[in-house]
Amino acid sequence: MKKIGIFIVILGLALTIFTAITFFTREKVVDIGSLKITANKPHHLRWSPLIGIAVIGVGGVVLLISSKK
Repeated sequence: MKKIGIFIVILGLALTIFTAITFFTREKVVDIGSLKITANKPHHLRWSPLIGIAVIGVGGVVLLISSKK
């Protein structure tokens, strides 16, 4: 149970520090016979640092509960 709590706290720290992820997908622009043109389309995934702080809190509660048992 302590390992899970530590993992949740580390995950919360990562969510607090890194508040955005950008990834790319390929999209067909032109497809005429043997001529194929593609473009990379960026997608942005953003969240609030408050979510990371909340996850840290949950991890802390898990650590407290596991240390009392």
